[in-house]
Amino acid sequence: DLHETKGASAATADQLLVAVGDGTATFRSRLVKYSPSLTPAAVSANTSAEQTLTVTGLVLSTDKIIGVSKPTAQAGLAIVGWRVSGNNTIGITFGNFTASPITPTAAETYTVIVYRA
Repeated sequence: DLHETKGASAATADQLLVAVGDGTATFRSRLVKYSPSLTPAAVSANTSAEQTLTVTGLVLSTDKIIGVSKPTAQAGLAIVGWRVSGNNTIGITFGNFTASPITPTAAETYTVIVYRA
């Protein structure tokens, strides 16, 4: 005999039933896609450095970033790491493999894929 959890509606693809604690539950997505417009600062020559940028909706206690994509390529510039550094804040580590500073293209829409526990 199957019973539907009190207050829960039907799930859609890629959702998980999460208990609220009062006997009810809600469906939440485990994978979340963000599309923030970001304007990183210049990256010094022959180095890597983390920059913190705003991504509204990131949660430090539950989110793990599994991928960050910059929409355009820039010679000598790479994204070499990322993390949730605070609520609504991403830390992206850029690498510059040239002898000159590189400024990532301003106001580009990045793709950030997050696993939400």
